[in-house]
Amino acid sequence: MKLSELLKNIKTVSVVGNTDIDIADVNIDSRRIAKGHLFLAIKGTQTDGHKYIGKAIELGATAIVCEDMPESLADGVTYVQVPSTEDVTGIIATTFQGNPSTKLKLVGVTGTNGKTTIATLLYNMFRAMGHKCGLLSTVCNYIEGEAIPADHTTPDPIELNRLLRRMVDAGCEYVFMECSSHAIAQKRIGGLKFAGGIFTNLTRDHLDYHKTVENYRNAKKAFFDMLPKDAFAIINIDDKNGMYMVQNTKATVKTYSTRAMADFRARIVECHFEGMYLEIDGHEVGVQFIGKFNVSNLLAVYGAAIMLGKQPEDILVVMSTLKSVAGRLEPIRSEEGVTAVVDYAHTPDALDNVLKAIHEVLDGTDGKVITVCGAGGNRDKGKRPLMAQEAVKQSDRVIITSDNPRFEEPQDIINDMLSGLDQKQMKKVVSIIDRREAIKTACMLAEKGDVILIAGKGHEDYQEVKGVKHHFDDREVVREIFGVAK
Repeated sequence: MKLSELLKNIKTVSVVGNTDIDIADVNIDSRRIAKGHLFLAIKGTQTDGHKYIGKAIELGATAIVCEDMPESLADGVTYVQVPSTEDVTGIIATTFQGNPSTKLKLVGVTGTNGKTTIATLLYNMFRAMGHKCGLLSTVCNYIEGEAIPADHTTPDPIELNRLLRRMVDAGCEYVFMECSSHAIAQKRIGGLKFAGGIFTNLTRDHLDYHKTVENYRNAKKAFFDMLPKDAFAIINIDDKNGMYMVQNTKATVKTYSTRAMADFRARIVECHFEGMYLEIDGHEVGVQFIGKFNVSNLLAVYGAAIMLGKQPEDILVVMSTLKSVAGRLEPIRSEEGVTAVVDYAHTPDALDNVLKAIHEVLDGTDGKVITVCGAGGNRDKGKRPLMAQEAVKQSDRVIITSDNPRFEEPQDIINDMLSGLDQKQMKKVVSIIDRREAIKTACMLAEKGDVILIAGKGHEDYQEVKGVKHHFDDREVVREIFGVAK
């Protein structure tokens, strides 16, 4: 593609060199540059791409997009100065790939909790209805059944548009995508055309990056601000931030709720560990999920499917066959009658929701709840004591342990969590640094009818310590201790 074509939709400050040149590929990583490539120098959170302009030219870059012009300019290289490289990267990336999102029905899901579940269930539902689909999620990306490992909730703009192009080429009609607050704030989804957006909820998370709850909330809102007039915006009005998200959107707004009047409503008729019976908009349906928060997730799925043109009866038939996402309220039973539940809950609100779901099922029984949880290293420290408080509030026993300590000392993280507890609460709590031993201890304490919640890692099959990922899967550990097969 000609460089002039790539630049037609962006505002430039100055251009030095010839724009009538062919560009073989575009990249933000200088290590991936080859002959004829365009290098975009982004001022990132970890490093400044401007430092690598020389390296990119050595590797064959024939065009550079940057915010600051280098002091010396290389012969035969075109330099394009823009106000913000971050702002234009998505636009250039999608233009280079032929604007793939315009050839798809792309639905984005944002919020603190529920993104993975909703995006994955929509992907599974529409495939079950006979459509070719793509999925971009925390757990894994999929192109019509082909798994592509995910390193981030939302890939960088270059990789994202490459994936969308591959989805178009594979014949996909629909793509369901998690949109993290980082991705929105860093313009990773810039230049994409969305058919719809879903807001799940907003609670404290990622304040290590966003600094304030207001910044975090506004990053989410920016997604709905960018939706076009022909898109839909489905919001959870059980969350106080729901209406705030769409106050400036051009999209058609629809609401869902388990408590109030809304476009899409549901209530729990019956609840077991195997699933629930729900009433959704006057129809009764059995689903293989538990917990009020999953009712909200399923309502979002139902609403999105309606807005994408599906009939209620067809949606509910498929919904009854859907299974929970890996590592989300995933139950494992021992032969002695103990239930372990593995869940990704790693925020205070998510922990509260999962524990409430467990109590909904245990209601009227003598079963006790034993919770194993920790908090990730090099992340928002403010939520650590809150996590411990939520665990103690709804558990009979709590074991605080290591999660992904990353570059922090596990004991320091545990101490931060324990700092939120008073002497009375501490009587319920023990701390065991070794996660395997913590899970083993919980299993030894549990009796028939009890439930062990193992929270924080869910689908993850590793533990990150000092920058190294070691194999560790909560589900494998539980099955090994219980002596049960997968």
